[in-house]
Amino acid sequence: MNHPASQRRVTVLKGGHGSERDVSLRTGAACAAALRSIGHIVQEVDATRDALQALNPADMDVVFLAMHGDAGEDGRVQGFLEILGVPYTGSGVLASALAMDKIQSKRVFAAAAVATPRWSVWDGDLASEAAPRPPVVIKRSMEGSSVGVTIATTADDVIAAAASAGRGMLLCEELIAGRECTVAVLDGDVLGVLEIVTRDGRYDYETKYHRTDNEYRVLAVDGPDAAMVQACSVQAARAYGALNCRGMARVDVMVDERGPWVLEVNTLPGMTATSLVPKIAAALGWSFETLVARMLDSARLDDGGHS
Repeated sequence: MNHPASQRRVTVLKGGHGSERDVSLRTGAACAAALRSIGHIVQEVDATRDALQALNPADMDVVFLAMHGDAGEDGRVQGFLEILGVPYTGSGVLASALAMDKIQSKRVFAAAAVATPRWSVWDGDLASEAAPRPPVVIKRSMEGSSVGVTIATTADDVIAAAASAGRGMLLCEELIAGRECTVAVLDGDVLGVLEIVTRDGRYDYETKYHRTDNEYRVLAVDGPDAAMVQACSVQAARAYGALNCRGMARVDVMVDERGPWVLEVNTLPGMTATSLVPKIAAALGWSFETLVARMLDSARLDDGGHS
């Protein structure tokens, strides 16, 4: 029998084997602490293969997904939870898979008239006609947290990107010079737009998680940036809807004089002390606990079922 909604048995899945394991462990610990503080019964599980196989659906009402990257955002864990019949936070199987694959996301954006930078696909062969010319942003198709991203401004940068790409296709994207923003969307509702300002203009993995001199500005809907906030919100909501996301997602956007350009959608955004979604929620007057509770309330299965 399920516990009442005021006290649910929540399994927080975190960690795993992906390249973003450390960030995921921090996200999981923070969310688990918040869930306990508001009265839920919480177990934290490091989502290794053995630990996932040992999960018993009879022991949990809902799963709070705190995994990042291909270890938890590509639809496989979501599919496993669908089989178990346990509702989970974040997007469903197909939306997770599409959002994680940057190339497939671009194809969906094109079909849905989402404004996104010009792009091409490259296999890393420097002799290929498809080899990009700088300036260009080169990304591994199936990574997050800026892992595997190269801002190539010289031919040597392109060579280095090819050498570090490993297997798989690369997304080559027009380099947009402008303001870097991110938009939090919860169940289709835009919560806010945050601008990121860094000392060197690059918001890479090192900057995200190890620098302390970044500036984060939640932009007012009625201030001098009102038109930009509205335009970013429209494009973010369109991208979220095009991928059929649900729950919390974060849409990364670059803004130049032409308007906002959607880069990608993160279906399981970070929830650490330095993460962006909690900053947007705080500007709404939400505590971290309120944010986590609202995310938990959005948990469901692909068929809409609840615990």
